[in-house]
Amino acid sequence: GAMSVDSIADLSDNASKLLEALQLSHPHELDPRRSLGNKKMLSLNPITWQVPRIVDRCCKHIETHGLRTVGIFRVGSSKKRVQQLREEFDRGLDVFLDERQSVHDVAALLKEFLRDMPDSLIPRELYGAFLSTASMERPAQLAALQLLLFLLPPCHSDTLHRLLRFLSEVARHAESSWGPDGQEIPGNKMTVSNLATIFGPNVLQKEKPGEKDAGAMNFEDSAAVILVLQRLIEHYQTLFVVSPEMQRDVLRRLFQTDPDVIDYLLRRR
Repeated sequence: GAMSVDSIADLSDNASKLLEALQLSHPHELDPRRSLGNKKMLSLNPITWQVPRIVDRCCKHIETHGLRTVGIFRVGSSKKRVQQLREEFDRGLDVFLDERQSVHDVAALLKEFLRDMPDSLIPRELYGAFLSTASMERPAQLAALQLLLFLLPPCHSDTLHRLLRFLSEVARHAESSWGPDGQEIPGNKMTVSNLATIFGPNVLQKEKPGEKDAGAMNFEDSAAVILVLQRLIEHYQTLFVVSPEMQRDVLRRLFQTDPDVIDYLLRRR
């Protein structure tokens, strides 16, 4: 009587939305250290780990070669080299980024990709809802942000999680430290606030790139965008994990609407 994965994909839209929410409930599946052999279905609809290759490889390159680069994301890059890398990714080539590529070029490529996505990483229809959380007090603010994250399409959710994990790691190396021999190791100077200022307008977009007033943003909206992304970076680890209470609520709802799927869900857990 077990349901096949294919049949789960045929559920109604409402049930599928509930199932997509559960994709965030297994922290071990979001662990980048898991082996490739264990990288199976992350979600129940089914959905695989959906992060664009260009995003993952840019993040990995900077994590490997650029975490100590002072002013990363602020220092200028070579437009010609960035355009060449962009075209190679666009053609579907297996682009390998290593120490030969400039960290600043890769950083610029990542920003450009996020800025020019046809639909922004946080979909535009949720722009106002995300911005409204900026005026909330915690913990209500974090609770609202988590519920909004559950509304993201799987690809947007997976990619946003990868980006936030990366930005958190960059911010962790913002301050200078001291090596075992007493030598100072310079930090990159990119705090959470600095990163949110740079990436906020690329992740939260009110208008499509190229549209009238797409680059215009009033001061209140700009401050709210920065604050929201800052909170997402600071709390991404907890925001992307569904609480046991909410899991139980989802299962109760599914029992009422699609009882046949309960057996599959319980065995999977």
